[in-house]
Amino acid sequence: MNRLQSHRGPDSDSIWIHPEGYIGYGHRRLSIIDLVTGNQPMRDDSGNCICYNGEIYNFLEIREQLASSYRFQTKSDTEVILAAYQKWGVDCLQHLRGMFSLAIWDEKKRQLFCARDRFGIKPFYYMNDGDCFYFASEAKSLLPFLSSIKTDLDGLKDYFVFQLCLGDKTMFSGIKQLLPGHYLLIKEGRIQKIKYWDINYVIDWDHTDSYFLSKMKELLEISVQLHMRSDVPVGAYVSGGVDSSLVAILGRSAQPSGEFKIFNGRFTVSRDYDESAYASEVAQSHGMTLYQIDIGSRDFIENIRNVIYHLDYPVAGPGSFPQYMVSKVAGDNLKVVLGGQGGDEVFGGYTRYLLAYFEQCIVGAIDGTLHNGNYIVTYESIIPNLRTLQAYKPLMKEFWRDGLFESMDRRYFRLINRANDLREEINWELMENYSAFDLFRAIFITKNVEKESYFDSMTHFDFKTLLPALLQVEDRMSMAHSLESRVPILDHPLIEFAATVPSNVKFKDGRLKNLLKEAFKEVLPESIINRNDKMGFPVPLTEWMKGDLHGFIFDIFNSERAQHREYLNPHFNIVSLLDREEKFSRKLWGLLSLELWQQEFHDKAHIYKDLLKE
Repeated sequence: MNRLQSHRGPDSDSIWIHPEGYIGYGHRRLSIIDLVTGNQPMRDDSGNCICYNGEIYNFLEIREQLASSYRFQTKSDTEVILAAYQKWGVDCLQHLRGMFSLAIWDEKKRQLFCARDRFGIKPFYYMNDGDCFYFASEAKSLLPFLSSIKTDLDGLKDYFVFQLCLGDKTMFSGIKQLLPGHYLLIKEGRIQKIKYWDINYVIDWDHTDSYFLSKMKELLEISVQLHMRSDVPVGAYVSGGVDSSLVAILGRSAQPSGEFKIFNGRFTVSRDYDESAYASEVAQSHGMTLYQIDIGSRDFIENIRNVIYHLDYPVAGPGSFPQYMVSKVAGDNLKVVLGGQGGDEVFGGYTRYLLAYFEQCIVGAIDGTLHNGNYIVTYESIIPNLRTLQAYKPLMKEFWRDGLFESMDRRYFRLINRANDLREEINWELMENYSAFDLFRAIFITKNVEKESYFDSMTHFDFKTLLPALLQVEDRMSMAHSLESRVPILDHPLIEFAATVPSNVKFKDGRLKNLLKEAFKEVLPESIINRNDKMGFPVPLTEWMKGDLHGFIFDIFNSERAQHREYLNPHFNIVSLLDREEKFSRKLWGLLSLELWQQEFHDKAHIYKDLLKE
């Protein structure tokens, strides 16, 4: 399990590989021994060389397919990728089933081939200064090669609106990310970026509900079985929701004997933040060993700077912090865990989908258009599921603050626009010549989604934007503790199938994750299937900030540098938010995450620049 590391050569853009494991540009050479694992890149008998991070779950099948034409020297999936590239070239990507970032130097073509998995499970960052190309698994690895460490203004604008960067942007000026489902080729100083995979919503109207349920069950069970392949024991995260509970249960089924460890974190400040009872029920009903950690405000103070450091960027929600804590416990006991990422974006797990449909039902009832598009949700059928909105009254208030009944794209943009919560805190002059809605619309309305499919448009937007950001958290928080996190729901045969399922099956009567719940109702505890209070991984920041964290947060925002960031309104005192932050609000978290990022990477820029001198 390699981690990609940056490469550099300052004299020209010609690339060469030394037989001892060096990559060079011009007259210089630099070792590409991986600084995380200490491993040299693998080479094949043609002189091709690979630097790779990830896991290929079907490598045994590919190896068997290529055994007659390639002489394997190892039993690793890394060599299988090299053999697949030797056989199929860049089309080898179509054969890989897993999570990966990779770079292959093609000796014969004198070409560098870099690729990232279909969903962005594994990261790939790069920069190009005109003469040299650099790449790495972590953006911080590239900082020493920048002429100066600056905030990318376009990335910052995205962060204020979406709390993530859109497209290939990052928060560091000069550093880009290779998009999921893309590869790039570098030859003779030219860089080509090519999309090799996308999700297409071609709806299957020919099959029955029972077929979709059966097929869904079959594909997820196969995926979990493949993800359980490992030379070491495999466990699972269990938050208490449908996705993680289901993945853990299927993992247990694939490994019926021996101990199966699952991991959960809880906040004991109040019942609103304690979901451990559901994790306990999963453990007891399926013979698993539950490892639980109680997370308190002191843990936040002691670890939040480490969280931001490992993330490389400020992130969309405070859930990264408890995930860091749970990953630490898991890393102390195992080396591989399964997680439930992807279920919300693929099968409709976010409460805002229900809120958006609720408004559409009102519109449809008034206009007589309830049956437009590939959904059938009426105001009568959606009513039993509206209790899920109980804790989201502030969101509903904001959603309808500026009126009702706009176009679908306008309505959903208002639901995901984080800038609605930021007003006097920000220096909005920085946002000139920036249209967040146009950027949003370019992703929300695309040719691969039928124009009237509101549900598919919403989930598709989140699949393309929010999911890669959450996968960044998944990867960084686990790797911070030398833990490999695998996400079986994100298996491309399963995802491609899910895109063909009509939304009135996936989201029947406004029921979140209806397809998953119905397909696995025989194995999921009834209490989890019928939950209407799941809120991701809620963190009691509001309570802590008004109590134990008050002084800690006050000191962070009260420093001289913190008060003079160019993106802040100089006439607004951020610390005043401490006493009036609403429950579950992300405003103060977003600003705190951004400030800690500034302190770690910008205020310490000289430290990163000095790394080249060592």
